Amino acid sequence: MSHAAHFAKQIKIPATYMRGGTSKGVFFSLKDLPEAAQVPGPARDALLLRVIGSPDPYDKQIDGMGGATSSTSKTVILSKSTKADHDVDYLFGQVSIDKPFVDWSGNCGNLSAAVGSFAVSNGLVDASRIPQNGVAVVRVWQANIGKTIIAHVPITNGEVQETGDFELDGVTFPAAEVQLEFLDPAAEEEGGGGSMFPTGNLIDELEVPGVGTLKVTMINAGIPTIFVNAQDIGYTGTELQGAINGDPKALLMFETIRAYGALRMGLISNIDEAAKRQHTPKVAFVAKPADYVASSGKAIAAGDVDLLVRALSMGKLHHAMMGTAAVAIGTAGAISGTLVNLAAGGVERNAVRFGHPSGTLRVGAEASQVDGEWTVNKAIMSRSARVLMEGYVRVPGDSF
Repeated sequence: MSHAAHFAKQIKIPATYMRGGTSKGVFFSLKDLPEAAQVPGPARDALLLRVIGSPDPYDKQIDGMGGATSSTSKTVILSKSTKADHDVDYLFGQVSIDKPFVDWSGNCGNLSAAVGSFAVSNGLVDASRIPQNGVAVVRVWQANIGKTIIAHVPITNGEVQETGDFELDGVTFPAAEVQLEFLDPAAEEEGGGGSMFPTGNLIDELEVPGVGTLKVTMINAGIPTIFVNAQDIGYTGTELQGAINGDPKALLMFETIRAYGALRMGLISNIDEAAKRQHTPKVAFVAKPADYVASSGKAIAAGDVDLLVRALSMGKLHHAMMGTAAVAIGTAGAISGTLVNLAAGGVERNAVRFGHPSGTLRVGAEASQVDGEWTVNKAIMSRSARVLMEGYVRVPGDSF
């Protein structure tokens, strides 16, 4: 082997490892990134891939900060906002585990819960907006999708309060509650045409080769999402991860539904593009309430929930629920006639509590119909967040 001096030494980059909701990721201040990675492009992507430990043919991310699941293969870049009436700009990168790409096409709703506290702790929020004791209202510009998120961050003695007794199903320990408001969550970005329902319908018939013609609700709210009825694809809605993630045929079926749904939603222009757009859209299946046992062993009774939802992220059944998909669930739940609303009993409502593999989650939505077009002013849910570790992340200096 050649002499070690030929190899670039490791560099140190200030970073914070945070949990937000049921996800975790590596958070950076934009100004702390190496100059080449301060702008979007191949250098930034290469750096984040190396930080997380991807692409990894072993699917373990042993040589990086990732945890080998879509919920833990995440990166966030934050900066003082350039937008009027906002405090912080939030850019989210979903890092592929086995392929060399970072998907910038959507938001992470769970990590959104950690953005406000990082921003307060790292001087990105004007001191005048932070009370000595109380709640800091942090106005977040979500740069991936061009949307506003309001984070209500609890403050004690001028510092972010992270500990508390708020329990979130899918998170082991209680913490302080952070309420998130996703303002005007319907899509206005590329391909969405500005419409919450890109096809103009609350329910469509979607032809999926090899699967059949499925009833679907395709919605752009929080994140583009395709909802199907569990029973139409052979499920009950009570499934846990093991029932699907070990079944290659099932995963292929979901990916096919996702690809053809993406095409119908106008998110891609031909079916082959779906492979390069894994983070969006999401696929979820819904069912009427039923008893089941959550992954922790906790019994969930049919009476505890309005409906059951299971969702896939980055090709696998999610262990709980993506925060962005929860926004889609709350929004669709508030609109009479969607598959989500029908699974929840078909009545008008401004909140739903749904069952997911780790337990239950409540999400509220304010929906109204104007000139036949549905609009949602905001979706609201509670998460929590915590700094797990802070300091420097290291990567070889020539890895980006």
